Amino acid sequence: MKVYVSVDAEGLPGIVAPQQLMPGAHLFDELRKVSTNVVTKVIDVLKDCGVDEIVVADSHGSMLNMDYLSIPRGVSLIRGFPRPLAMITGLDSSFSATLFIGYHSAAGTAKSVLDHTYSSAAFHEVRICGKRVSEFYINALVAGEHGVPVALVAGDDKLCKEVREVSPSTICVELKKSISRYSASSKSLGEVLEELSKGIREAMERVRKGAIAAINPPCKPIDLELVFRRSEYADIAEEIPGGERIDAYTVRFVVDKPSQAAKIIEIAAIIAAGIDSLFQRR
Repeated sequence: MKVYVSVDAEGLPGIVAPQQLMPGAHLFDELRKVSTNVVTKVIDVLKDCGVDEIVVADSHGSMLNMDYLSIPRGVSLIRGFPRPLAMITGLDSSFSATLFIGYHSAAGTAKSVLDHTYSSAAFHEVRICGKRVSEFYINALVAGEHGVPVALVAGDDKLCKEVREVSPSTICVELKKSISRYSASSKSLGEVLEELSKGIREAMERVRKGAIAAINPPCKPIDLELVFRRSEYADIAEEIPGGERIDAYTVRFVVDKPSQAAKIIEIAAIIAAGIDSLFQRR
């Protein structure tokens, strides 16, 4: 069995603040340690479940969060940014399942720790077929394009609520409970890893039984709306081929495949970062 593991940061236990999330920030080492410990446990449990090929995608920020020296033999680690399809680079139909670890809720989710969708600076909301969506959902649709089910999602309690609504057969392991945007309650890492291990074992059993279905788009063609935080981002993003300006902050696209939507989101986020960088230099 071949499994893809995409690892974000904001949904990991104990992670609650910007000071933990960026290289150079004074608490960033906490994130590296937590991320590496969680991923090491995920790998150990997957191997114990008989998974013989594992690809791990370091998928937060600059995508250089895990300690490469801690990755065991027989596991491939994808690192660095930018890269195609960002958080799920290289995911294709050769995989039996995917796991999303350390994921978080969508931008605009009330009292949810570190809520955002791809870029907290760029987007107020990202909508697919008129519904606000998270990174979990977008990446799950891309996985579904290849017929790959999301076997397990691990993140905060608000994300688990979304997962259960969208894909009831997917196991969701609650790594912490959100209190506010910059606050959450986490059990000890040992307890969290025990619960995560149990969830992974159940998820792999469901995969073997064919009990988890891939997620398909709710409408075809796919209607994608990007609601930006600043109008100048939309000024440039509407120049992406197919872009339709809806209002000062919103640009709409209609695409055939989830992967096309994911690529547009990534490009739009980079555009926003480029505009910010341009003005900062002045």
